[in-house]
Amino acid sequence: MSATTILKLPDDLKARIAAAEQPDKTPHAFMVEALRMQTELAERRREFFQSARLAQQEVDQYGLVYDADEVFSYMRDRLAGRPTQEPKPVKL
Repeated sequence: MSATTILKLPDDLKARIAAAEQPDKTPHAFMVEALRMQTELAERRREFFQSARLAQQEVDQYGLVYDADEVFSYMRDRLAGRPTQEPKPVKL
């Protein structure tokens, strides 16, 4: 179901939207797509920060971390098909 929303745009932005219009896309479709993309970006950013907070809580709780150089080396070796050992977590 669609809801009608009134959006007041500054004249310069309205002109830029009209100039950016693609042959197969109306200004309305352009704005809907832009709003959808920004909403998805905001949702992904919120999920990213939530994941980071949870990871920080886990580090605070257990004090275990991995050395980034060891992790990257492990990943490079795995991707190259070389035998390797998983990195071990270390206590902070």
